[in-house]
Amino acid sequence: MEILPKQDVYPPFTEVKLPGDIALENYQVTGIPQLSAECCSTGGPRHAPQPPENLMTATVLPTVHADDADLTSLGYQPTLHRKLGRYASFAAGFSFVSILTTIFQLFAFGYSFAGPAFFWTWPVVLIGQLLVALNFAELAARYPLSGAVYQWARRVGGEGVGWFAGWFMAIAQVVTAAAAAIALQVVLPQLWDGFQVVGGDPALNTVTGAANAVILGAVLLVATTIINSLGVKLMAHVNSVGVTCEIVGVVAVILALISAAQRGPDVVADTTVLQTSDLGAVGAFLVSGLMAAYVMVGFNSAGELSEETKDPRRTAPRTILSALLISGIGGALMIITALMAAPSLDDGRLATEGLPYVLTAVLGTFWGKVLLVDVAIAIFVCTLAIQTAGSRLVFSMARDGKLPASALLSSVHPTRGTPMWPSIVIGALAVGVLAINVGNAALFTTLCSVCIVMVYLAYLLVTVPQLINRLRGDWNRVGQTLPAGLFSLGRWGLPVNILAVLYGAVMVVNLAWPRPEVYDPSGENGILLYSAPLMVTVVLLLGIWVRRRNLAANA
Repeated sequence: MEILPKQDVYPPFTEVKLPGDIALENYQVTGIPQLSAECCSTGGPRHAPQPPENLMTATVLPTVHADDADLTSLGYQPTLHRKLGRYASFAAGFSFVSILTTIFQLFAFGYSFAGPAFFWTWPVVLIGQLLVALNFAELAARYPLSGAVYQWARRVGGEGVGWFAGWFMAIAQVVTAAAAAIALQVVLPQLWDGFQVVGGDPALNTVTGAANAVILGAVLLVATTIINSLGVKLMAHVNSVGVTCEIVGVVAVILALISAAQRGPDVVADTTVLQTSDLGAVGAFLVSGLMAAYVMVGFNSAGELSEETKDPRRTAPRTILSALLISGIGGALMIITALMAAPSLDDGRLATEGLPYVLTAVLGTFWGKVLLVDVAIAIFVCTLAIQTAGSRLVFSMARDGKLPASALLSSVHPTRGTPMWPSIVIGALAVGVLAINVGNAALFTTLCSVCIVMVYLAYLLVTVPQLINRLRGDWNRVGQTLPAGLFSLGRWGLPVNILAVLYGAVMVVNLAWPRPEVYDPSGENGILLYSAPLMVTVVLLLGIWVRRRNLAANA
């Protein structure tokens, strides 16, 4: 008798054994003669009965979708709807990074510290984040689970490490969603005065601008919450259309800037601003690099949606890497072509107005407004992607009973197959963070900067225990039990992991360093200089308190 294993289910998670030790939960067995109860029980004889002469094969047919059976083998019953293909998975990561939104906002910041040479910070950060993404891709192939950062850290570092990775990431995603939503204030009032609902000056640093930003951001967050609550299929459609628009916009911007170039690509070799900076060349370069560090995060979002992705073990690793690489290449081309097409490099406008200044000069009013519409779409899908990723993280932690109100936060709508309450909670908290901007613009900006520190800390809580696993040999032992064809770094895993940890540690220090240019540009509130270590400490202590209460409640 020959028993054919269920296809596309990865050992050792699902195993087909000979009669007497056979697991029938996920199988329909046909063509097998009548066997005695003794033979089929787990306590029966360890040998197979002889089949009749006319029986040549026994075929084991799957009755459960391979991806869902794979999820079951990892300890969870499938409750989310698996609707996402490869492009939708890629779109989740690409829209979180959203180069059209972030470079539009942050170009002036980077240029103001290092001039044209700030371009070189982009490939440095891209290479560093690629090291992290390669490690994440391996984890996504091994553990295709919602709440990726939490689950990855938990699987390689233990329950405590996983909990704090998830905690830091969840808090950061709430603040990041608010920061993305507030960007509408930079765009919509330029398109039409009617978007300045409260009247007055639309600038974000004014009272009327800050108040209006909260209104526009809150409306956006309500819309993304509704979309997320209606199901992953609708979210994926909206996100995919938005990402397609953003990619078209990025290509159009690059082509327009190239056609209007006033100087060659060697402009990036201009180090005049670096050499004359009060911070020194190295200091100025490090500060300008924060622009790229702020942009290139969130590529792991493809992993956050693994339980809603088809063939996630193969899809998620590819889309994590492709989201980062395409964002990195597109962003580099946008920066260098903007420097080539800028009307002037030294009139001060690039350092204050940034990319909008160049685009207005190149495109004119009409096409400039068309681009602003595209930027608004990019902001919309960016906010949607951040909230989606955050909701899956909260759902995953709650499913394991790790958060207060876990039963509610882990509930899945029976027909839509989506966790509604995590989306609602993240949307409501993000609106609350938005309100801080009214009368406290400096504090809001500081919160946005600090939340990126927490993202990098969460990443370190994955890559550091992953490195420890490699050094112990545990990583390779588990890898030997996996099927061929899954993404793996092989012998390059250890050096790539070491470099990823070193990069992450350096970047956390660089991001958190108490620089007045970053945390207190007005010089009016010295305590803001130390906001990164202070806020991280507060979030850590709050997390310890929440976790202890939750453990006590579940004891």
